[in-house]
Parts: sequence; C-alpha cells; structure tokens
Amino acid sequence: MKKSNYFSLDFINGKFVFLDQTKLPLSEIYIETESYKQIAEAIEKLEVRGAPLIGICAAYALALSLKDIPKKYSEKAFYKAVERLARTRPTAVNLFWAIDEMKKVFEANKNSDNIYKVLLNRAKEIHADDIEKCRKIGENGLRIFKHKSTILTHCNTGKLATGGDGTAFNVIKTGFEKGLVEFVYADETRPLLQGLRLTSFELKKNGIPFKIQSDSSAATLMQKSKIDFVVVGADRIALNGDTANKIGTYNLAVSANYHNIPFYVAAPSTTIDKKTIKGDDIKIEFRNKNELTTMNDQKIAPDDYDVYSPAFDVTPAYLITGIITEKDVYFFPYNFINE
Repeated sequence: MKKSNYFSLDFINGKFVFLDQTKLPLSEIYIETESYKQIAEAIEKLEVRGAPLIGICAAYALALSLKDIPKKYSEKAFYKAVERLARTRPTAVNLFWAIDEMKKVFEANKNSDNIYKVLLNRAKEIHADDIEKCRKIGENGLRIFKHKSTILTHCNTGKLATGGDGTAFNVIKTGFEKGLVEFVYADETRPLLQGLRLTSFELKKNGIPFKIQSDSSAATLMQKSKIDFVVVGADRIALNGDTANKIGTYNLAVSANYHNIPFYVAAPSTTIDKKTIKGDDIKIEFRNKNELTTMNDQKIAPDDYDVYSPAFDVTPAYLITGIITEKDVYFFPYNFINE
C-alpha cells in the first residue's frame, strides 16, 4: 500500500496502517495489521517511533487486543496486551500516558458489549488530540522567531514522530510557511540516522531547504555563526524542566550555551511527566550493541567489542532557553507542577 501524501499511521477499514520508517527514505512502505503484538514489535524495531506517535500506537493496539475477543476473556486479554506494550520502550512518557488513558476507559466500560468500539473511539480521540496539539505547538513556536532564521535540529520530530505535523519540526514547518525560515541543518543522528533518513525525507516533502551534517559538525556550524537557534523534541520532561531526548541532544545544548545560541524544546504537554521531579529520575533506554557495530546488516566491528549505547540523554533545564507546548512557551526556570 502506497500514498503520495505520506502519513505516519492511520486506522482504515478496521486495520491499523503504519509507515515502516526503517525503510525510509529509499522505500515508502505501509503495513496493515490487526495484531497488537505486531504493533508492539513495530515499536521495538523502530518501524514506528517518536514519543507522541508511540503513545497513539499503543492506544490503537490496546483497542485491537479486544477485537473479536469474547467478553468473558476480555479482561485477561486486555491486561496481557497492556503488559506487552508497557515493556516496548521505557523512556517515552507518552507511551505510559496513553496506556493509562486506555486502562481508565477499559475499567469504566469493561462490562460493555461494545468494549472494542469504546476503546477504539478513545484511541481515535487520542490521535485527533495529538493532531491539534501539533498545530498549536507550531503556532506557539512562531513566538521564538526574531527574524528570518537558520535552524539546527536533531533526530526526527515531524509527522513521522507524531499524530499530526510534528513538534519541533512543526515549529520549523510553520515558520517556513510564514517566511521565517531561511534554511535548516539537520543532524544525521547516530547511530540509527533518524535525521539523515527521516528528517531529510520530511524536509524534502515540505519543500524546506536543508542540509544534513554529521552530528560532530554541529559545534563548527555554531562557531561559524551559521545557526540562529536550535529546536529539538522530547521524550520525557521532568517537572523541573530537565529533558530526555535522543542521544546527542545534550551535546547540542552544551555547544549552544557556549556559543550563546538559543536552545528550544518542543513537545506536547503529555510529555511532561508529573511523577518525575528531575532528570536523574528518568529511566534511560539502552539499545542493542548491533545498532552500532553493524551497518546494512554487515558487521563493521568484531563481536567481542563492548558498546555503550543509550538511546537518550538528559539535558539539564538551565541549558534550555524555552519549552514550547500546545499551551504556551515557557522559559527557565521551569515549574510544571500546576500544568
């Protein structure tokens, strides 16, 4: 199944449809499924990724876990699916927020003869809500532009990471549509190259001028005064503003701070974890060492090499100029207790 106007996921004719991001940018392949297990595997394999998108995937997966399941088996089936999805990726808070939302709906309606439809409707609401949050993040992001700007971004934060047009990417996209974006530099984002493979795909689709550079080139761009500001996404934001995002984000924040360049985070309010006080409390996911030691299924290092491969790092709040959500633009010092 192919579409010229790409999308990250949809629910069509009773099936969950998603774009396999591991094949991008060379192949645009959509996969259809009715299996929550396949969706869980897709999350683990990064066929779908991005904190908000993972949450939406989990919501649809939990609905599908009860499709064609007899009522008397529904509770066991539902919580088996909850357990499976909860262990896919530990850092992105949106995953657990969505699971909790679906659990509330299940508990309130578990005696219903239409529990599948009730859960599916909530999943569609979560999806629609993220589309609206992305739109508002893009609008609020216009406030950080002082003039026509060249922007640096990291990883992927567009339609491929969310239910809508993106978080940090939609700040860029909305700014470009308003004539406020001159150019974008996108980090390749090692080791899985989400910038090279995915952000480039989205920038090209939207007609935004860009270059991809190695992660290690970012500081040089700043040194040469090529960057007006940095904007990235987030997988979890602590109450004090400490932010977990794709590994390499902290490097950028340190470099931006040294060069007096504004550094912004864009994320929906659901990414703010009210149970996490500070960054030290965030559980960081570690990936399989093969993601570093192989390329295109070919070994590039011996098997006995040990690897340090965190998927995320934590940027301290004091290095973040502002955090853009669908509600507002917040500035350091942060205090999200009442949000």
